[in-house]
Amino acid sequence: MESHIGVIGLGYVGLPLVVSFAEAGHRVTAVDIDANKVDAIRNGDSYIEDIPSDRLQKVLGKIEATRRYASLAQVDAVIICVPTPLTPNREPELTPLLETARSLSSVLQAGQLIVLESTTYPGTTREQLVPILEESGLAAGEDFNVAFSPERIDPGRTDYDMKTTPKVMGGLTPTCLERVTGLYGEVCDHIVPVSSPEAAELTKLLENVFRTVNIALVNELAIMCDRMGIDIWEVVDAASTKPYGFMRFEPGPGLGGHCLPVDPFYLTWKARQYDMTTEFIELAGEVNQRMPFYCVEKVAHALNDQCKAVRGSKIAIVGVSYKPGVGDMRESPAIKIMSLLEEHGAELVYVDEYVPELKQFGLEAESLEDALDGCDAAVIVTAHPGLDLEQLVETAPVVVDFRGVTRGVEAKNLVRL
Repeated sequence: MESHIGVIGLGYVGLPLVVSFAEAGHRVTAVDIDANKVDAIRNGDSYIEDIPSDRLQKVLGKIEATRRYASLAQVDAVIICVPTPLTPNREPELTPLLETARSLSSVLQAGQLIVLESTTYPGTTREQLVPILEESGLAAGEDFNVAFSPERIDPGRTDYDMKTTPKVMGGLTPTCLERVTGLYGEVCDHIVPVSSPEAAELTKLLENVFRTVNIALVNELAIMCDRMGIDIWEVVDAASTKPYGFMRFEPGPGLGGHCLPVDPFYLTWKARQYDMTTEFIELAGEVNQRMPFYCVEKVAHALNDQCKAVRGSKIAIVGVSYKPGVGDMRESPAIKIMSLLEEHGAELVYVDEYVPELKQFGLEAESLEDALDGCDAAVIVTAHPGLDLEQLVETAPVVVDFRGVTRGVEAKNLVRL
């Protein structure tokens, strides 16, 4: 049976939901305050790598893109996918969510299902979202249903997508849970119900804290291995042969994206309300935040071995998005690395087919050939598919590889993390 679904927030999480529900035969009202996104969807132009424009265009007849919350008064369910960033003091910034809730409460109708997907701390759905929605005069769990279901989208990934990744969800009441499992059952193969919104909220944080802590561990080992003259990549490869009790994590220049650099701090902030300091998690955050500084030191030492200083050197940054195959710049460690190199007087150029310009540096992407022309060092921060490593190593006087993609390559001008 055709349903009418509303999606608020049309970024990396929201747009795939819009298209998936439309492909499943449902009408979708897609809402965003960004007029550019609304216009792009209306024109069938996708700005998300995981959603090709031709895929969006096939279901345009099912989608109404708008900036008006009033359109949501007619829908059966609303999914909220707005940003939940951190303040400069590393505290939750819920303003986008709270403003969304206020706008939604003014058009909320009896019988609707409201689902929050935005990552946040345990208790947000019940303590922050529900009271604002109830300003409508309707009671959550009685007049309308509420649930939390964390997004698990990994941009650029091809082996798992929204349909094939198990979907966790927790309802405010058993009826709420029944409603939300029915909703996502239309577009997800595997539903994982939990007992409450708080359990679902903490599930997402645990997933990303787990990754953050283990990445911090291998990053710290990388620094130690550098001092001991041991190849960290050889060690990781060898340890990964164990068929049990070990999961592979790789070192890198720092954490990027909308989850790993942010989510653990939501949990540490919440823990303080219970008179608890999450020292383990906070230490992992500190280790990962230091990695760009360590990477700049590696570049400086590599140039020093060539009798050159950072100041005045032309440095080609290869890959600036936070992960391969996407143009997502959220929390990308490349920005911090480039800022530090610029502060040290480097002349910067960059190569990234997914990121046409970096306005904060006044730079536009160059071809690999142009970027390497006359450069003093090339620094691999993100290795996009198809990167010509042979040209890179043969052309640049020094290549500093922070992603381990040159493993197996032997060259005197090559330096790895």
